[in-house]
Amino acid sequence: MTDMTTDTPIATTPQVPKKRIKWNVVTDHAVLILGSLFMLLPVVLAFTTASHDAVTIHREGLQLKMGDQLGTNFRLAMFEKGGFTETVDGMKMLTNSFILGIGFAVGKIIIGMMAAYAIVYFRLKFATFAFWIIFTTLLLPLEVRILPSYEVIQGLGLTNTYTGLIVPLIASATATFFFRQYFRSVPEELVEASRIDGAGPVKFFVDILVPLSRTMIAAMFIIMFVYGWNQYLWPTLITTEEGFFTLVRGIKQIVISYTDAAIPEHGQALALAFVAIVPPVLVVIFFQNWFVKGLTESDK
Repeated sequence: MTDMTTDTPIATTPQVPKKRIKWNVVTDHAVLILGSLFMLLPVVLAFTTASHDAVTIHREGLQLKMGDQLGTNFRLAMFEKGGFTETVDGMKMLTNSFILGIGFAVGKIIIGMMAAYAIVYFRLKFATFAFWIIFTTLLLPLEVRILPSYEVIQGLGLTNTYTGLIVPLIASATATFFFRQYFRSVPEELVEASRIDGAGPVKFFVDILVPLSRTMIAAMFIIMFVYGWNQYLWPTLITTEEGFFTLVRGIKQIVISYTDAAIPEHGQALALAFVAIVPPVLVVIFFQNWFVKGLTESDK
């Protein structure tokens, strides 16, 4: 009689390898989370503080808990006429901010595309030298040339106008640089094919380059819109009439100065500041795919 125990194989449970903790991934995520919380904290404080009345904010400072005046402060900030002339409200300033942001972005894109088109495709003798001359304007920010710019605008009678707000800001090399890099990535065969088909410079630019540059245009629009929306120094200098105040420019007007027993309306000012944050954030969120695609395609 044979012993079956010696012939029957013993079943063994396979060993599942233990997952190792990737500490570098944990560290990266921890830094990103802490950085996000650090950046969001002022926004949260502005929102919660805007829900309190002026007396509470003036007496106790910033508030972490929600109050009961949020709707009132937003309504007064956006729809109640105020300022020294009692003729401007938050909606008017919001409209002015959109005009400045969109006009600034569109102007930058048009001028940048035309300059880059001339530098890349026209047989100019000093095209590279001209590009670097344009590029050096990045070293001259608005603060450096603000006085001569103001003198020119004032001499032309463009103070307190949308033209005076927008035109001096659109002359820089940022868009020109990115569009030049993108145009240089366009295959030369496409240029030759358009010439064979009889397309002139204008037709080639409008019918071929502009459609091909949609993602780059979207990326530039996001960058320039946010930059123009957040402008403070130039609108402060060039606009003295409250009807042309932007949101960023006009927030301070809500916080009235100390006169007699008056208390600054910090709640309304913070409500308006929160409104000023929302449009750029929404633009970046909804068009982030175009933004990333446009910048990465410029390197191909």
